[in-house]
Amino acid sequence: MKTKIIHLCALVCLLACFAAAQEGGGPPMMAGPGPGPQGPGPGRGVPGGVPGGVPGQGPGSDPLGQSFYPPELVMQNQQAIGLTDEQKSYLKTELRDAQAKFTDLQWKLQDEAEKMVSLVKQPHVDEQQTLAQLEKVLSVEREVKRAQIALLVHIKNKLTPEQQVKLDELRRHP
Repeated sequence: MKTKIIHLCALVCLLACFAAAQEGGGPPMMAGPGPGPQGPGPGRGVPGGVPGGVPGQGPGSDPLGQSFYPPELVMQNQQAIGLTDEQKSYLKTELRDAQAKFTDLQWKLQDEAEKMVSLVKQPHVDEQQTLAQLEKVLSVEREVKRAQIALLVHIKNKLTPEQQVKLDELRRHP
C-alpha cells in the first residue's frame, strides 16, 4: 500500500510538471539556452543552466550552466565578441537543426504525457502500465536533455577562448 501511495505521489508531481509546462507552451525541460527566443530548449528559466544546479549549493549557483553560453547570449553579442561569418553560419545551422529536433521531441513528449494522463484518470490505475508509461515519458525527457547539452557543447566548442572570456564578462556585467 505504501508503495502505491509513493508512486501515486510521484505521479501527481510529474503530472503537475506537465501541467505547468503546458501553461508555459512547451514540455518540461531543463532551463538554459534554447534554440531560439521562444523555442524549447535549455534556455528557458535559469540563464544558461539546469534548474537546481548541483544539490547542496545555494540558489543561483549553477556551475554547469555557467560553463555554457546560451544561444541568445551569443546572438545578442555577436559583434562584441567578433563572431566570424563562418561561426555565424555554423551556429545558425546548429540552431535550426536543434529547433527541428526539439519540436519533434516536444510532440513525442506530449503524446507520451497524454497517454500517461489517460492511464491515471481511470477509476482503478494499473500500476504496471502506469510505471511503464512513466518510463517512456522519462526516456523522451532524457532525449531532450541530451539534445540540449549537445547543442550547448557545439556552441561552446565553436567559440574561441577569447570569445568565451568576453561572453563571461558580458554575462557578469550586462
